[in-house]
Amino acid sequence: MNYDLEMEKQIEKIPEGSPLLLHACCAPCSSAVLERLSNYFEISIFYYNPNITDEDEYYKRIEEVKRLINSVSSKYPIHLIEGNYEPEKFFKMAKGLEEEPERGRRCYKCYELRLEETAKIADELHFPYFCTTLTLSPHKNAFWINEIGEKLNSQYESHYLYSDFKKKNGYKRSIELSKQYQLYRQDYCGCVYSKRS
Repeated sequence: MNYDLEMEKQIEKIPEGSPLLLHACCAPCSSAVLERLSNYFEISIFYYNPNITDEDEYYKRIEEVKRLINSVSSKYPIHLIEGNYEPEKFFKMAKGLEEEPERGRRCYKCYELRLEETAKIADELHFPYFCTTLTLSPHKNAFWINEIGEKLNSQYESHYLYSDFKKKNGYKRSIELSKQYQLYRQDYCGCVYSKRS
């Protein structure tokens, strides 16, 4: 399935200015996604990343997200919702998967952990739609991420917005915007396992 095309089809049917809860992993990935979606939605970024196991790194990334939100111009206001910092949930999820290679089963479970919390918060706060910036990265499996989002559709009232933000040069654009806004670009996803590989 072409998830980028599916997203465009979905957007055509959604009233402009509808609220969207956008899970964000970092400011660089958020930059290109905000540029792409902020003309269609009133976006609340949900920063929830228990996989970032170094506390200083976690807070460094959230400060960059805040700085980005204050720097970009958009048709609708952009808000921030800070999730809880819960690395213990990541370690519990990763138990038995510590030796998995990058982009293996541990990563799938990590996507699932973050997307499920996003869907839960979207439901609690009555967001009609939720999405994630994770599909922007060429290191992330967009098929898995969208598969998880689709499964969550049957469990929550909020609807998952399909995406493959790396399409249409999304990743390249994130690099350009990172330079423009002088954003900190990390070189690993955040967990101790990705740092050592």
